[in-house]
Amino acid sequence: MPTYDLLIIGAGPGGYVCAIRAAQLGMSVAIVERRADAGKVRLGGTCLNIGCIPSKALLDSSERFYEAKNHFAEHGIAASPTIDLKTMLARKDKVVASLVSGVDFLMKKNKIAVLVGTGKLLAGAAGDALSRVAVTDLAGTTTEHQAKRIVLAMGSTPIELPTLPFDGKQVVSSDQAIAFPEVPKRLAIVGGGVIGLELGSVWARLGSTVTVVEFLPEVCPFLDADVAKELRKVLGKLGITFRLSTKVGGLRKSDDGVVLSATDAAGAAVEITADRVLVAVGRKPVIDSAGLAEAGVALTERKRVAVNQHFQTNLPGVYAIGDLIDGPMLAHKAEEEGVALAEHLAGHAITIDHHLIPNIVYTWPEVASVGITEAEAKAKGIAITVGKYPFSSLGRAKASGDTDGFVKILADAATDRVLGAAIIGPRASDLLAEITAVMAFGGASEDIARTCHGHPTFGEAVKEAALGCLGRIING
Repeated sequence: MPTYDLLIIGAGPGGYVCAIRAAQLGMSVAIVERRADAGKVRLGGTCLNIGCIPSKALLDSSERFYEAKNHFAEHGIAASPTIDLKTMLARKDKVVASLVSGVDFLMKKNKIAVLVGTGKLLAGAAGDALSRVAVTDLAGTTTEHQAKRIVLAMGSTPIELPTLPFDGKQVVSSDQAIAFPEVPKRLAIVGGGVIGLELGSVWARLGSTVTVVEFLPEVCPFLDADVAKELRKVLGKLGITFRLSTKVGGLRKSDDGVVLSATDAAGAAVEITADRVLVAVGRKPVIDSAGLAEAGVALTERKRVAVNQHFQTNLPGVYAIGDLIDGPMLAHKAEEEGVALAEHLAGHAITIDHHLIPNIVYTWPEVASVGITEAEAKAKGIAITVGKYPFSSLGRAKASGDTDGFVKILADAATDRVLGAAIIGPRASDLLAEITAVMAFGGASEDIARTCHGHPTFGEAVKEAALGCLGRIING
């Protein structure tokens, strides 16, 4: 029976990054992955194959089309663009294939054994020193492998509502919404979270009439209230209609498409007709395929794998990371946990700080946040100063035409330590990194304010917001 220092079930961002770091630290590592195409394994998990990467490729392509159609004339560029959706989707697939190939190369480079098939954790016998995993390959043949430690990293899958079952054509999850064969004339999206807004942006830019139905009174409730409101406003410019505080009941199919039945905040019945319906109400951990129940792995009340501060489950030698455990279901969270776990198993201290995991919405403008929100600070009784600076006052933003949004920084009123930040604006995901780094070192808003930022840059908005915490904005 093959034996390894570490065996990982799941080759998504958490699993494959954990495998690489463990191999760098001298461990013998194997990774199990069941996703395959034409008999060949496809590493990278949901994120790389049907999630983060393909959706960003479509976001970038649709942004370019929208800019060409609506804003090139402002720059003196005459253009009459048309959509070649087939080419756009092929480009998306090419980007994905290139990165999948890159992960495959990294496995070879780090001498990590890739086991193609479905991994199942086997219940251990009393006195077992090693944990065992059964791997059933694509042909149905099962082999057993053992390791000193097992890492569960199977990721997550879209939540299906009982009243809106997926049919893969008219009622779909995000898996199918990145590959529509034509631009739907009318697209209804159930769920105003990150996935719904990102994919809604793609198809709205390409010509769909998009309606977002959200049960809560605002989109992306995890965001700072100011940011969520601004995001909804700018997405409205794309023509996206929002029905907030609206509960979807069910659907019926007609000759005119799919009709959603819903109830608004006042209790009035609402019907929304669409050609396709994207159900994007969240994701759930993949816990059914790996034999967790049979092996006795404990779960939390929310049906996540229960772990301690070292990512260890209730079973000796068995660990879990990423979407399987508590916390936001984010690829970069899984990656950080994978690295932290590998280093812990090699005898190093765990350094990950879950309070510094960024949240990002890749619409345009982008949204990025870290730390606490203004509402959370108030609820915790923390006195704060708030610095806020609009991109409409920034020279670089005016030059590029990206003037929607703002940077908002929260600092402790007594110590000036930065406690949180939220950005809605151009390249917000990149701008946030500076603030996150300052927070990681316990820095203050004055540290950002006294750092020289190039001119003209988008980053100057971060500096001005930091100056706002100190009551001395220069350009505003």
